[in-house]
Amino acid sequence: MNFKIRIQGPNGPSFDAQEGQSVLEAAAQHGIELPYSCRKGVCGNCRGRVLEGELKAGTEGGGHETGIQAPNEHLFCRAKAASDLLIAPREWRPIDASGRKVHTVKVFRNEQVASDVSILTLRLANGVRAKFAAGQYLQVILANGQCRAFSMANAPHDNDHVQLHIRHMPGAGFTSTTVPGLKKGDALQVELPHGNFYLRQESERPLLFVAGGTGFAPIKSIIDALLKIGSNRAITLFWGARIPTGIYAPEVIARWRKRRPDLRFEPVISDPLEVSAWPGRRGLVHQAVLESFADLKNHDVYACGAPIMVQATRSALQDLRGLPPEQFFSDSFVSD
Repeated sequence: MNFKIRIQGPNGPSFDAQEGQSVLEAAAQHGIELPYSCRKGVCGNCRGRVLEGELKAGTEGGGHETGIQAPNEHLFCRAKAASDLLIAPREWRPIDASGRKVHTVKVFRNEQVASDVSILTLRLANGVRAKFAAGQYLQVILANGQCRAFSMANAPHDNDHVQLHIRHMPGAGFTSTTVPGLKKGDALQVELPHGNFYLRQESERPLLFVAGGTGFAPIKSIIDALLKIGSNRAITLFWGARIPTGIYAPEVIARWRKRRPDLRFEPVISDPLEVSAWPGRRGLVHQAVLESFADLKNHDVYACGAPIMVQATRSALQDLRGLPPEQFFSDSFVSD
């Protein structure tokens, strides 16, 4: 059985959903991209409203789900139609089928920059350029057909390669076993671009970036893009890590501040340490942001990292600092 799903609005398209298919999957199958990131019901980026119709029992979600703020709001990666639906996603756009491509890339450099982080640089074939928006991610296609998602840390103008910041997750075969053994010249298959986390250039509001661990990667892409276009928007970056070596790219920060001395950088360490080992800010990164800003209603916030960090940041800044929901953009790194 198929159900008809219509997006609210005078130009809102309609598409069919098969029984048991999520709203997000059905939209993508018919060339419509709704906001998404993890596709696993964790990040909350795909949340939207169901204005008319019924959802299949067990997929309705509710206030306990990430980012849900209203009774008719649901996660479209989980929600499945039980009747025809009228929906109101936060945004939608046609998928550019010609824009997403599979590339064969080769390892150019594999550098371990912290005890649990590698920076992997992958070269595309001669004359080939990657097309993506600053902040988006790619999928590494494994030999068994499964995929692993990683944000691209290079900016779109620097696109004869892709740079990935990969944390070695215990028990995760690709990141903990395969990545450390990759050598120059090894080949991988990647598909790009993916994701709704990208720089919104139409805004002129000050920018606040909140990174947790390797969530720094897409933020690096965005800030590099901002510097390339000569943006005058105020930039503040809070980067949280468990230990000081988790702030693994100090040379990048130094380069940025040389070009933009007004760029504000606040590293935050969560593990308890002796003052001599870390004299800087301590605690959880979203708490450091709260301590530094009394009002964020006129900012755009981009947050990336573990789901618990992203959700804590979203809730704190919207509930306590007046940040409008539509000015919060996020990507959650979900372990496979």
